[in-house]
Amino acid sequence: MPIWQTSRFAIDLTEPRIMGIVNVTPDSFSDGGSHQGVAAAMAHAEKLLADGAHILDIGGESTRPGSPAVPLDEELRRVLPVVEAAVALQVPISVDTYKPEVMQAVLDAGADIINDIWALRQPGARAAVAAHPSCGICLMHMHANPQTMHLQHMDAAQDVTGQVLQFLQRQTFELCALGVQKDRIVWDAGTGFGKTVEQNFALLQQQPVLAAAGYPLLAGWSRKGSLGKVTGREVGERMPASIAAALLAAEHGAAVVRVHDVRETADALAVLGAMRRPEALHL
Repeated sequence: MPIWQTSRFAIDLTEPRIMGIVNVTPDSFSDGGSHQGVAAAMAHAEKLLADGAHILDIGGESTRPGSPAVPLDEELRRVLPVVEAAVALQVPISVDTYKPEVMQAVLDAGADIINDIWALRQPGARAAVAAHPSCGICLMHMHANPQTMHLQHMDAAQDVTGQVLQFLQRQTFELCALGVQKDRIVWDAGTGFGKTVEQNFALLQQQPVLAAAGYPLLAGWSRKGSLGKVTGREVGERMPASIAAALLAAEHGAAVVRVHDVRETADALAVLGAMRRPEALHL
């Protein structure tokens, strides 16, 4: 049985798992300002769980293209009280951060997973997670950084999947050299992070190439700009496209899908599960 080992939970990845997004930021591209404060964030978290989320991902800094960095003390002010409250829900709690100080604080507060867009390349980040006996880790590929990635895409002449694979293998090797066990690590190809629309869809199509390396994949397509490009829809109108992308990602081997629209994605994945395992249906 494939699992993702995290601080408190060994997450069964036999079937695709849903990671519900809890943004506690004023400026996220899709739902900025909607869930600021502990009470609002917790109400949203509980709704996501009721809708079918298996994991909650809490983030205090927007990584939309062109977004400014958030000071350490401000990110801690936004995130830490929510994490302290969320761990009582007794579900896996992920924190979307690249700052080692935030990693240490949320792990000390009981968080289960560190989800890092920088793949632990910031000074001190690898040491922060390697020192923990069992926290889960998501390593993501990002070209350039959130301030410049919309202006500086990956080279279109190069094999995007090969580049992403080599990057994730290199970061994983360096992390495992510090004693981190393989079953703690999940990969994210980084949809939209410094990639063209064509490159994002090439990565989706070629997900099995990444999965063949032996690490579970997390896919984060929800409401992304590439979906807007192919549909012509604004952010608030991208639910159907987001569900389609999550379903395709799961069908192409993603173990976790990170989404805003949990209930609708759960329904779509239930249909996929029925097709894959009709013998398990109890009607």
